[in-house]
Amino acid sequence: MKTKEYCIIFDMDGILVDSEPVIKMAAVKFFGEIGINAVSDDFKPFIGAGEDRYIGGVCEKYGIKYNPDMKKRVYEIYLEIVGEFLKVYDGTIPLLQKLAENSYRLALASSADSIKIHANLSVAGIDKNLFDAVISGEDVINKKPAPDIYLKAAEAVGILPTKCIVVEDAVNGIQAAKSAGMKCIGITTSFEKDALISAGANSICCNISDISNILLCTSI
Repeated sequence: MKTKEYCIIFDMDGILVDSEPVIKMAAVKFFGEIGINAVSDDFKPFIGAGEDRYIGGVCEKYGIKYNPDMKKRVYEIYLEIVGEFLKVYDGTIPLLQKLAENSYRLALASSADSIKIHANLSVAGIDKNLFDAVISGEDVINKKPAPDIYLKAAEAVGILPTKCIVVEDAVNGIQAAKSAGMKCIGITTSFEKDALISAGANSICCNISDISNILLCTSI
């Protein structure tokens, strides 16, 4: 198994926790408050790109101007409901502990703002100290599919991009990882296998529990 000279960089939403339904619920409620009947498919192109784009892209579709106060309101709603609706994927915490015990360097790189990251980790019971670095969307200007957030994570951990393996569920995120010169494992929690392969994923699995088996393979 590849160990301390390698870093595994995890996206958060759709990887460690099943939070996509929760942020979508919050966003739909917000749009309802301003008289827009947004539907689930409106948000899919913007998964993984951060809430500014997640909300702003839907604003564009319905012909309204986005402003940062909209994200603030969506996060207010999110914090009200995350404790009730957030789900932790089976195997998340055991995998993180196993990788840490095997001397992998670990990083978390999420396009979400830090307020959402910390809420999710708290509700999920994931110790943030398991990660050598936690990078949020607030730490970079260019969001996924730009490579900035993953390059920032590699820099923070002190590992070359070519020694990083990203775990992603979104097309935007896989494109970001590949642009950063990193290998990427795609998990089919948000997009179909073919879409993740087309985006450049080096390997595909159905859930986070399968990742340790993939890391044992020389192909990744």
